[in-house]
Formats: sequence, structure tokens, C-alpha cells
Amino acid sequence: MQSRFFTLSRYPEGRPERELFELETQTLPDLAPGEVRIRNRWLSVDPYMRGRMTGVHTYVAPFELGNPMEGGAIGDVIASHDERFKEGDLVGHMGGWRDIAQIPADGVQALPDFGVDEQAYLGVLGMPGMTAWTGLNLIANCQPGDHVLVSAASGAVGSLAVQLAKAKGCHVVGIAGAANKLAWLESLGVEPVSYRDRNAQELSDAIQLASPKGIDVVFENVGGICLEAALSQLNEGARIAVCGMIDSYNAKTPVPGPSNLSQLVVRKARMQGFIVADHWKHYQFFLNEVAPQVVDGKIDYKETVKQGLESTPDAFLALFEGGNTGKMLVKLDH
Repeated sequence: MQSRFFTLSRYPEGRPERELFELETQTLPDLAPGEVRIRNRWLSVDPYMRGRMTGVHTYVAPFELGNPMEGGAIGDVIASHDERFKEGDLVGHMGGWRDIAQIPADGVQALPDFGVDEQAYLGVLGMPGMTAWTGLNLIANCQPGDHVLVSAASGAVGSLAVQLAKAKGCHVVGIAGAANKLAWLESLGVEPVSYRDRNAQELSDAIQLASPKGIDVVFENVGGICLEAALSQLNEGARIAVCGMIDSYNAKTPVPGPSNLSQLVVRKARMQGFIVADHWKHYQFFLNEVAPQVVDGKIDYKETVKQGLESTPDAFLALFEGGNTGKMLVKLDH
């Protein structure tokens, strides 16, 4: 059986060019003991993958040039040499960026059965959703009545963060760009704020209008002017959970930090970065809390879906152009 997969031809500087992603084909070897073969249905692309394209080991190993790329995926087991999985099982794994994955069974998980669409386990009930829950609860210690600010609030992580904060009884401000994204946030009961055509001071003023009593919790996905504006509006004892800084992921030179970091001292605030994988032992707690809300329609989530394996690099690159509302997914044709 053959597998088609993407490789990276070289590590990019700045925004990756489409030509760096090469679609290749290989004939799969016979299954070894403990391996499973999976026909993928859905692939996930996520901003963190840009960090794996630097050649530098950070909290995760970089993609190896010329080797199959990796990412979250959902698919059907079509062959198994491990007793834990049988043909026809629907599973999640990290053998993405390809149509057929052949990987060790230790890296495969049976999907939970909450009666939701299978691709939800790549989004609202997967790593992005778990990231939102972790940042709010375990890092920022969000409490009922807090005034919460979320950047990239219409994305896969941010859109759940704003809803979880609303469910706690918080006043929530969400930063986004496009008019349809701002309208969606408003429909969720969030105070929408646009970053478009604004400098840090103008964005700070807009946040103040949306939250006159200041900000107690910041869920930071962007950095740049979003973080600088947030720092200007902190209340005493504020907590900032730093999930990502997508504003700098494609920068060719070091990006200056906010000019007002002194606000952390003045407001006696705490800013902490986190990696969701370090908190995965809490995944079942997250599922037990959030999955019933998804099933009952209390959590609204959106997906941006690209069709076909060939569209995977384009879906990934669109993340850095605001090309997604909610989770960006690739649906494979079979």
C-alpha cells in the first residue's frame, strides 16, 4: 500500500513559502509488531507547527527535512499488529500531513464517545479546547466575576476560552479582526474589539471602553500590540496566561517586547507561559466538563475546512493571514 505525505524541503526564514512543502509517495513496509496502519479522515494544522519549522529543538523536536511531517489526525484503523486496536476502529494520533499513517500503537488513542462529530476531537474537544481550558483554569486561575481579555478570540483556542470564561460568569472582551469574527464574538455575549488599523495605545483605549473596570485575566495568543495594550489595562493582581505569540512566529529578526512590561510590577501581576502537553493528565477533567456543554449546544464552535490532502500546506499558511474562524481542518477525500 502506498502513502502520500508532505515533507519540508528546507527551514524557512519568515513566512514559509508554499514551495517548501513537497508532496511525496512511498510504498509502506509490512506492519511490524506493535504497529497500526490508519487511513486518515481529518488532519489538523495549528500555529505551533511553525515552531517545528526552525530546525531548533524547543519544547518539541523540529520537523526533519525530507521526512514525513506530523500533526494531529483522525482516521480508521485498516490493519493492526497490536491487540489494542482492530480494523475499523476510529482513532486519533499524530501521523498527520499524510493520507495513510503507519505508526506505533503507543501513539494511537481510541476516540472518546460523547456523540459529537469526530473532528471535534481535533478542535473544541481536542488539543485547542484543552489549551483554552488549561490556560484559564490551571494557569490564570480564572474566577467568577473576573474581567477577562482574550486575543485571537475567534480562533480555535480563543473562541473556547471566551465561552468558558462567560460560563464562569466573567465579563469577557475578545480581540479579533474581520467583521464576521467580531459579529460572532458579539453573538456569544463577548465584547468584541478590533485590532485592525490600531496601534497599541488605540487598542488599549478600545479595551478600556469594552471593560471599564480593567482586566483581571488575559489569555494571550498573539503578543505584539495585543499584549502591550493588555498590559496597560491590568488590574492589581492580574494573571496573564501566555498560550502563544503568533504575531512573531514568522519574524525574520527578533521582535521587541512590549514597552510597558513594568506594568507587571506596578499591578503586581503574574505572566506565565504554558505548554498544554505538560497538563494532559487533566484531559479527562476537561472532557467531563466541556463535552456535555458541546453536546447540549451550550458551546458554539466553528470549523474552517479545506478539502483534500493537497490543500494541507495552504490551510496551514492561512492561519497566519486570519484565514480561519474556529478550528482549521483538512478533510481527506476517500
